[in-house]
Amino acid sequence: MPRQSSLSVETRPIVKLSPRGSGRLRNGHIWVYRSDIVSSDGVPPGAVVDVADERGKFLGTALYSSASQIAIRMVSTGKVEDLPGLVRKRIQAAIAYREQVVGETDAYRLIFSEADFLPGLIVDRYNDLLSFQVLTQAMDSEPQRQTILSELSDRLKPVSIVERVDPRVRELEQLPGRASGLALGAKSSTVFSMNGVRFHFDALLGQKTGAFLDQRENYAAARRYARGEALDVFCYQGGFALHLAQQCSKVTGVDSSRSALEVAERNAALNERELEWIEANAFDLLRDYADAGNQYDTIVLDPPAFARSKRNLETAMRGYKELNLRALKMLRPGGVLVTCSCSYHVSEADFTQMLMESAGDLRRPLRVLERRGQSPDHPVLLGVPETAYLKCFIVS
Repeated sequence: MPRQSSLSVETRPIVKLSPRGSGRLRNGHIWVYRSDIVSSDGVPPGAVVDVADERGKFLGTALYSSASQIAIRMVSTGKVEDLPGLVRKRIQAAIAYREQVVGETDAYRLIFSEADFLPGLIVDRYNDLLSFQVLTQAMDSEPQRQTILSELSDRLKPVSIVERVDPRVRELEQLPGRASGLALGAKSSTVFSMNGVRFHFDALLGQKTGAFLDQRENYAAARRYARGEALDVFCYQGGFALHLAQQCSKVTGVDSSRSALEVAERNAALNERELEWIEANAFDLLRDYADAGNQYDTIVLDPPAFARSKRNLETAMRGYKELNLRALKMLRPGGVLVTCSCSYHVSEADFTQMLMESAGDLRRPLRVLERRGQSPDHPVLLGVPETAYLKCFIVS
C-alpha cells in the first residue's frame, strides 16, 4: 500500500486491534473485522481513524465503518492529513494505470475499490459515460462524493456520470436510502465496444454497474478457440455469444432473464449478427439437451456466483459439477469448453478438482488450453485474496 508522509494531524479517533487483527495487517491485508477491534469508543460512522496494535503502536490510517463486519479498511501505512486530497491523487493514479493496460475497448473498470487503494469505490467507464458505486460509510460522506465527482469530471470529461445504488449494501452500512440516478449530465445510455464488438449500454439498467467488464479479455480468448456450433449458457446480454458469432456457424445464447435477452438481441442487431436466444433455466435446459443427445463444438458456462459465502461452498460445487458434467457430455470430440466461476470462495484448486471429477465421471481426458482470470483493469492486490475472484478455464 502506498505510504503517505507522516505529517502532524489534528487529534482523531484511535482504533486498537487485537494481536490477530494487527497480524492480519502486517501480513498484507487491509481489512480488519469487528471481532478483532479491541477499542473503538466514540468513533463516528465513516470516520478517518488512526489504527494501533494492542500496545498502542501506530499501524496506519483507515476508514471506519460502524455497521459493517469489516470495521477497518486501511488507506495508508502512514498518517493521512487530507483524505479528499488522497482520494484525488489515487483517482489520477487509477486513470494512469488504465492508460497502460487497457486496449481495444472504450469500456473498462476505472477504479476497483481496494485494488486501487480506494476501498468502497467502484467506477466503470462505458464510452462517454461513467458509472460509479459507493459501498462504505466513508466514501458516502459528502466531501468524498464531491471529490470523486469533480475529479472524474475534470480528468475524463464524460457526458454523464451515473450512480448505481445497491440497496442491500446501503442497508448493511446503515446509510440513508438513495436511488440510482444521474449525478452529472442528462444522458444515461450509449454504445461501447470491446474487441471490435459493439454493445448497447443503459447506465440505469442491468446488473451492478453494467456489463461484465472483467470478462473482456476472456471474451477475446474464447473467440480464438471457437468453431462450429456454439452454446453460451448464462449469456446475459451476449458478451461471449457475440464474440463466438464471429467464428462459429451457429450460436445459441441461454439465459433466464427475458430483459437481458432483449438487450442481447439488440446487441446482435447492432453487430449485424443472427443468433438464437432461449429464455430458460440453465440447469433444466442442459439436462434436457444432454438427455436428448444434443452436441456442440463450443460451449461457454458463465454462471453467476454460486458461493456468496463459505457456507454455500458445498452446494456451489455441486452446482458447478452438474453444469460442467452435462456440458462435457454435449461437447463433440475435439470441442472446446470455456467454463467460469466468479465466486471468490471457490478457489482455483476447488474449480480444477471439480473439472477433473466431471471429466473422470465421463472417462473423458481434458486438456487445459488456458487458465485465465479477470481482465487487468480489475487488478489483484497482493495480500487481499478477495480481489482475485474470477476463474476461466478453456479446455478441450
